[in-house]
Amino acid sequence: MTKQECLKALRQCLAACNTCYTECLKEEDINHMRECIKTDRQCVMVVSLTMKTIELEGSFVKETCELCGMVCNQCAKECKKHDHPHCKECAQACKVCAAACRELVA
Repeated sequence: MTKQECLKALRQCLAACNTCYTECLKEEDINHMRECIKTDRQCVMVVSLTMKTIELEGSFVKETCELCGMVCNQCAKECKKHDHPHCKECAQACKVCAAACRELVA
């Protein structure tokens, strides 16, 4: 896994999480989507941090990528609980991102 390939997966995950978050807010039963919304937002924050750390070749790339993998896996798990297309797309992007982060620092 190259740095550029990982950054691409991170960007796709960031976009999918932002879309999922926005679409979840439009759902009729927003209370049912509460955990998904919260997890999407957390994932966006960690993915953004990870992108910046990789781009800057920071001292904590390994640790940040490991954290990102954990958060992305959790977000994928939560999104899989819902049948909405935006949740399914987010779950898939999170799985790919988690794998990319793990592979980058392996």
